[in-house]
Amino acid sequence: MNAVLFLLSVSVLVCYIDRSNLSIAAEMIKGELQISDFQLGALLSTFFWVYASLQIPAGWLVDRFDVKWVFAAGFFLWSAATAVTGLLHGFIALVIVRAILGVGESIAFPSYSNIFSTHFTESQRGTANAALQIGLAMGPALGMSAGGVAVARFGWRPFFLVLGFGSLLWLIPWVMAMPNRSASAQALAHSNVRILDILRMRSAWGSCFGQFSLNYSLYLLVTWLPSFLIRSRHFSMTGMAKAGGVIFTAYAISAFLVGRISDRFIRAGYSATRVRKTMLGVGLIGIGAGLFGAAVVPDRFVVAVLGLGGALLAMAGTNSWAVAQTIAGPQVAGRWTGVQNFVGNMGGAGAPVLTGYLLGRTGQFYLPLAIAAVIAWLGAISWVVVVGPVEEVAWDEQTRGSRLHSEASATGSARS
Repeated sequence: MNAVLFLLSVSVLVCYIDRSNLSIAAEMIKGELQISDFQLGALLSTFFWVYASLQIPAGWLVDRFDVKWVFAAGFFLWSAATAVTGLLHGFIALVIVRAILGVGESIAFPSYSNIFSTHFTESQRGTANAALQIGLAMGPALGMSAGGVAVARFGWRPFFLVLGFGSLLWLIPWVMAMPNRSASAQALAHSNVRILDILRMRSAWGSCFGQFSLNYSLYLLVTWLPSFLIRSRHFSMTGMAKAGGVIFTAYAISAFLVGRISDRFIRAGYSATRVRKTMLGVGLIGIGAGLFGAAVVPDRFVVAVLGLGGALLAMAGTNSWAVAQTIAGPQVAGRWTGVQNFVGNMGGAGAPVLTGYLLGRTGQFYLPLAIAAVIAWLGAISWVVVVGPVEEVAWDEQTRGSRLHSEASATGSARS
């Protein structure tokens, strides 16, 4: 599965370049289309609203059908949407194509969890998820460094066209390397676990708000970091590109190290609960401190503070999906991830538009960064306290118990 893991890491790199590329060109697009900060924030958040709203259906799709082909279809759709963006000239048209991008990318993380829960053991999932986090970080890093330079030199439209059409080449090795679904996985596809059964669990609610807090911080950086560095810290376009590359490279390096370390601790006999929760708690406290610090430190320290915060955010991000994959198991991994990512991406959708609104009202980034810090600290509490033991649920017993409870309640109501 090494080839598949490599391709998945590349796919998430493309995924995050595609969802962050609009922010790289945001100031150019704002000037060209003559739109307000609030409209720009709404445009940046359109992707996240659509992406979030489709997470639960996407989770059902990847559990129900062969994830190989579901993922290939989604990858084709989001790459095509990126290419078409470079041909558009109107605000409404850009909103529509960003929505289509959200449709395509909605299958990504439910697919990753389905594959990792089925093909990787608990002591391998830290490294596997780290590979995704490396791609996740290098997407914005390459987008801001290489993409920022390309946009400054050639304009934003050629950047979108080359990126979108070039990404389609990824589909060729994917179809060759990813095996078709096995007979045992086919049997699990007809599981009778409902979304309601997942939502009855305290751990589901804890992981959902925990993911909300992670995504709020991450997508704030992905969408508004270039504008923050240019407007508030007076970086040039090239300086912004280099600084953004440094911050997300720190994220990628941290993800690689944390993934290997967490797996090593688990192989040494430490419980998944202890390892995953420690990483999540420390990581979210750290990114909260980094975001708060970015609002107040002198200009010469801002990249170092955000880089350290990004490294700690990677510590949390690498372990959040491993928690979902372990608790849900291969039977329900796609659906659990869909639910978790649906709530989580409310943070992704809310961060850009709230930041744009507050920026339009105050002209400063202080309040948006402080809000993100508080949300990160609350997320640390959710992962550590609300989420229960990180071990696979016995779904047959869980669903049988919930159905018997529902039947008993209905019978009692009928008698009364």
